[in-house]
Amino acid sequence: QVQLVESGGGLVQVGGSLRLSCAASGRSTRPYNLAWFRQAPGKEREFVAAVRWGSTTPYLSDSVKGRFAISRDSAQNTVYLQMNNLKPEDTAVYYCAAGLRPDLTVRLVGNYDYWGQGTQVTVSS
Repeated sequence: QVQLVESGGGLVQVGGSLRLSCAASGRSTRPYNLAWFRQAPGKEREFVAAVRWGSTTPYLSDSVKGRFAISRDSAQNTVYLQMNNLKPEDTAVYYCAAGLRPDLTVRLVGNYDYWGQGTQVTVSS
């Protein structure tokens, strides 16, 4: 199993920045991808960013490219989401996810096996 704990959410004004962190722990010895998804009220959970096990190559949704960056520490246990130039449409609960099948596409909700509890990000205008 993998436990995921997110932190770093909050309230920020338009154009501001936030950095989310997700710490992974547990007994799993299998490699896993780490990703961020978000869900706004009344909407489906959507892909934001991901990084594969053992890689530094980021995957980003078109809606956040140029504003968000994802990174993973060298121990592969923590993933970060740096969010810059935030917009009201970025308001959502942000979830960290771990996928134990690292060869699968990173953009699908169904390809992830473990989820964090979520952290609220609110961008006010």
